[in-house]
Amino acid sequence: MVADAPTRIPLIPLGLATWFGAGLLPKAPGTWGSLAALPFAWLILHFGGLWWLAGGIGVVFLVGWWASEVYVNGTGQADPGAIVIDEVAGQWITLLPAATSVWWHWVVGFALFRVFDIVKPWPIGWADRRVKGGFGVMIDDVVAGIYAGALLYALMLVGDSKNLF
Repeated sequence: MVADAPTRIPLIPLGLATWFGAGLLPKAPGTWGSLAALPFAWLILHFGGLWWLAGGIGVVFLVGWWASEVYVNGTGQADPGAIVIDEVAGQWITLLPAATSVWWHWVVGFALFRVFDIVKPWPIGWADRRVKGGFGVMIDDVVAGIYAGALLYALMLVGDSKNLF
């Protein structure tokens, strides 16, 4: 069953904040949002390349900040689970090192991002608790993406040197 969409939020910011409804799916909206980010990342990389994905991250971050702010103000909730555009930005950041790699790297990148987004080591957890509004919704996932991307890159380096990955 699909979660109820908030009625006080205009359609465009609602669609963007929930990444076209992925955040309204039942159970684990962050995982749905991260999964929904993958085909978009693949398309951007396929047709535009690495620099287009990097630019897309910037665009998604700015648009997500705005859409999240509208959503937060419309619901009065600090960080509603239905907002998943933050997962899109974080997942795309994680995938930057694996942009031209094998599919395994994408699977590991997806898993690493989900772990960092759920566990929230410092400063991710601090940002999640302390930074408010649309920026606060976005920034913890950006940092989680940076952590996950750095670890993915390190694993890729080690794996390539040992012929494991």
